[in-house]
Amino acid sequence: MKRLRTIIYLALPLIFALGSCQKKLDEQPRAILTPDFLSTAQGLQLAMDAAYGSTRTLWGTQDLFTMTVIGTDEFITGIDGNNDINKYNSNYTPSTGVVGNVWKACYTFINTCNGIVDYAPAVTGMDTAVKNRMVAEAKFLRANVYFALVQFWGDVTLNEHFQNSIITSATRAPMKDVYDFIVQDLKDAIAGLPAGPFSTGMLPGKANKAAAMHVLSKVYLTRAGSSAKQADDYRNAYTVAMDLINNVAPAAGLSLQPDFADVYREGNENNSEVLWTVQHTSNLAYNGPNNSGGTDNVLNHMWVPRYEEQSGMQRSTLYGRPYIRCIPTRWLLDTVFAERVNDSRYQKTFQVAWLANNPGNIPSWPSPLPPGAPAGAVAGQPKFKMGDTAIFMPGHDVTDAEIAAAPYKLMPPRTYTTSLSPAMFKYFDTKRADMNYPSIRPVIVYRLADTYLIAAEALFMDGRAGDALRYINAIRERAAYPTGNPQQMDVQVGDLSQDFILDERSRELCGELVRWWDLVRTGKLLQRIRLHNTDGTNNIQAKHVLRPIPQTQLDAVTTGEAYPQNEGWN
Repeated sequence: MKRLRTIIYLALPLIFALGSCQKKLDEQPRAILTPDFLSTAQGLQLAMDAAYGSTRTLWGTQDLFTMTVIGTDEFITGIDGNNDINKYNSNYTPSTGVVGNVWKACYTFINTCNGIVDYAPAVTGMDTAVKNRMVAEAKFLRANVYFALVQFWGDVTLNEHFQNSIITSATRAPMKDVYDFIVQDLKDAIAGLPAGPFSTGMLPGKANKAAAMHVLSKVYLTRAGSSAKQADDYRNAYTVAMDLINNVAPAAGLSLQPDFADVYREGNENNSEVLWTVQHTSNLAYNGPNNSGGTDNVLNHMWVPRYEEQSGMQRSTLYGRPYIRCIPTRWLLDTVFAERVNDSRYQKTFQVAWLANNPGNIPSWPSPLPPGAPAGAVAGQPKFKMGDTAIFMPGHDVTDAEIAAAPYKLMPPRTYTTSLSPAMFKYFDTKRADMNYPSIRPVIVYRLADTYLIAAEALFMDGRAGDALRYINAIRERAAYPTGNPQQMDVQVGDLSQDFILDERSRELCGELVRWWDLVRTGKLLQRIRLHNTDGTNNIQAKHVLRPIPQTQLDAVTTGEAYPQNEGWN
């Protein structure tokens, strides 16, 4: 049977080399990969480096952020994020740029991985164990990309081998075939990779067995909710996840961080909970503000509101550049994070206060003073000084009189706007040389807490709710305030449902580039957008559970049958 192929994007604008002398990516531009070059030890190594460099064309980009975070029940469009894909309106079409960007990045990425898998066995002058490990790494990376493709688009073209010439005909493989390919890649990767990110000689961001097991468990879980489902998918999902949690992770030095706040603490991205990261660099030639290669980590900018428009405030590296591409939905803040007495995750996920950093526009108290003004307030004197609170969002309603009497900008939920509301700070970066620069922080792609939630969801969906409790409650107990009683966070079997698990995923994984996939996997995208997302309530349709095949792909197929579009997008 003839293999299914797609239009490839052969050019690799940057190939990245890993420097062994430091735990960072050291980038050096190289030539386009060719079969002759891939057949050499140098070429194979550079292809491996290119594959890791290509991870930055997805994780950390605004494109993947847009396709997984906004337009869900968690986040809606901010004042500077006018993007039709988030609103599911008529301007969201196969020509929408972000859709084509991600599709192209995925297939370029896959072709690099294919080159490693195809040509490594014949390379001479390289230790066989090293070559086998590189193939395992390439299969792990390739599986991740195909997993993204099949979740976004359903049936997709399955390229299994390196292509070094332009292909002008293509067809789409059934989801079943794509999932089978992903599963086999991950099984091969698990067999050939080091145990975990802390194994001897491992650099941050390298593929490892624990990460591959995590992805495999999620692949089984996701396939179980699709038309390609297999009868044992849920069982396989929790079996792999529980093996990782109970056996592989402890042996590899992996465990949940004791404090939820430490998971995303700046500088702690390679902690014991993190299974795999995508590394970024401070070398501005490859990861800077003028880089047009699509590899910037801009996640630090996406959630920053227009704080600088308020009295006593100005832009700063500490608080970030206010791109404000999205804001949290009221449902996320008011319902998902409603419990804040025992659960610390609201406090440890959202910034709700800003301290005055601009002495030039601090307001003075009016005369007469408003009723309820704090003791010490003097008409004509500044309301606050540098370093005092300038903006505060208490997270609950207050009266208009309390707002008027507060020395700072006091914002209850009813006053949130698309330009100013609680800001998710998991990706904030205060170490950059300039406020406008992208982030140099690693992007955490997979972490062990998600493995616990995968195990819980798979067990629940397989009719084993009682067994699922252990994994749900482990995550919830970790989220308790250190001074509280962790058992107060426990839930019972009767509390569990698919909706509860989805809500728990929001509490734990809010904004972590998975939510759109979560909603599609569980069949909840349409329902939850209509209930909780004011951008898409009146616009979302059945066709939106899949992304449209990019117009660039449709146009590039010039011989043979036309490339099929997803239903409803013609």
